[in-house]
Amino acid sequence: MHLLEIDGLSKEFDGLKALDRVSFACEQGEILGVIGPNGAGKTTLFNMITGIYPPSGGEIRFEGRSIPGLKTHQISRLGIGRTFQIVRPFQNMDVLHNVLVALGHKYYPSLRGCIRRFEDQRITAEAESILERSGLLPYRATEARNLPLGFKKRLEIARALAINPKLLLLDEPSAGLRFEESSQLMVLIRSLREQGIGILLIEHNMQVIMDLCRRIVVLDHGTKIAEGSPEEIRSDPVVIEAYLGRETDDA
Repeated sequence: MHLLEIDGLSKEFDGLKALDRVSFACEQGEILGVIGPNGAGKTTLFNMITGIYPPSGGEIRFEGRSIPGLKTHQISRLGIGRTFQIVRPFQNMDVLHNVLVALGHKYYPSLRGCIRRFEDQRITAEAESILERSGLLPYRATEARNLPLGFKKRLEIARALAINPKLLLLDEPSAGLRFEESSQLMVLIRSLREQGIGILLIEHNMQVIMDLCRRIVVLDHGTKIAEGSPEEIRSDPVVIEAYLGRETDDA
């Protein structure tokens, strides 16, 4: 059984096909890359997996269960976490409390309950464990607004880890990062794979995608035009024509 199975997935907006019968699968402990030019449908795909958009056709199965129709928070509780290209931490809150808030889905029955439980030692220890996994524990008391972008990206991942995901959707995690920051983030992503987390990775940095992924799905104008190893994708003439052969900006 696949961790995530996308079968004939389609999405239309006012007659415009954003995705057209896309199919692929992601396995436990796999980093599966998703690439494509601007408007290829990558973010639409993520939005459908996480319940933001309902499919116009096709199926999404997580651990064999059909998930279209579930609300976003229900999908999250099944074990699907997500980051966004533009990071939005609680800027005036320190790193530890950013993760504590993310842990609220398990522990906080209400906003008032959230405030009362913030200093519970068991929850704090869980948050600190997530920060350690993310390389952020030394910055636990640093306000998020004072973090460099590379650490804000790590914090975004740390907050997604708070739901204890089996599948993590990463949307352009290396966007805007310097080479050293990007390399450090790749180490973190590999460590998550080694922990058994499946990762679906949208990325425009070809060095990152080729180094991290053993398998890559290529979208163009909502259609899957290729799927294969980095070597196969790099040499595919259709992919070269649609994407690798020209410079683009993602959306």
